Amino acid sequence: MNRIKSVGRGWLRKAALAVLSAGLLASGTASAQSAPKEVRIGFQKYGTLVILKARGTLEKRLAEKGIEVKWTEFPFGPPLLEAINLGSLDVGTVGEAPPIFAQAAGADLVYVGYEPPAPSAEALLVPKDSPVRSVAELKGKRVAVAKGSNANYLLVKLLENAGLRYGDVEVSYLAPADARAAFESGRVAAWAIWDPFYASAEKQLGARVLADGKGAVANHQYYLASRAFAEKHPDIVNILIEEIDRVDQWGAQNPKEVAKFIAPLIGVDLPIAETAAGRLGYGIKPVTPAVLAAQQAIADKFFELKLVPKQIRVSDALPRAAK
Repeated sequence: MNRIKSVGRGWLRKAALAVLSAGLLASGTASAQSAPKEVRIGFQKYGTLVILKARGTLEKRLAEKGIEVKWTEFPFGPPLLEAINLGSLDVGTVGEAPPIFAQAAGADLVYVGYEPPAPSAEALLVPKDSPVRSVAELKGKRVAVAKGSNANYLLVKLLENAGLRYGDVEVSYLAPADARAAFESGRVAAWAIWDPFYASAEKQLGARVLADGKGAVANHQYYLASRAFAEKHPDIVNILIEEIDRVDQWGAQNPKEVAKFIAPLIGVDLPIAETAAGRLGYGIKPVTPAVLAAQQAIADKFFELKLVPKQIRVSDALPRAAK
């Protein structure tokens, strides 16, 4: 595995991870007797967890403790977090908006890390022959998006930046597969979506980018766990963080190899995987006050639009020791 050559940058990364690990360890004490038989991880068709699954390094680490890893794929973030809330998953990765919807619904989740911004990894698409040339021209038209997804917030911000209100377009809340079908058939004028669905629509359908996330959203990827799991098994969470960090270091320097790993795993052609892998953000970090403030702004916006039932305080979803 390649290593980051900069000693200074490597030291800072290790220091940040040490802070994150210390916070998790302080939030609970795990004993060998209480170790789970398996760790249940939810992933999507993007991000570092896909690479981690393909490389199998987490399985090797946890096998030493007699722990198996069970992976479950989800089409997008909200159902993944619902599975964590219902107790059928322990940890998973989602975009910016899903934790806010989950927290507003009463889920007891905690942030355990995040990846750097990847604003170019999501976009608002129109068909290649669409007459629409600007976001403002979508007024009165139907736009597909998965409710509570990272692309949901992208749509909110792009409309806002174009001088439109959320209610100025007819929003069709559709999961990615259904949204693509609606997009292909012409039942929607535009589609707000993330990679690899975004790259797939570009390569296979010739979809045109009306606007991506640059200048509008950060599009962070977050790792979340059930509070009960994070506090009972902080040592397991720390191992997961360490393995994600190693994969991030490797992935940042080997995007083409990342694509080769994930293409068969997520069922896409190599060129699509290469495009998606090139737009990822790599480098797990502890949640900072600035990132927390950005999440709070998203939560406040969704409440203002009445897309979530109540106002939330994002900091309530931090491990207790980190508050």
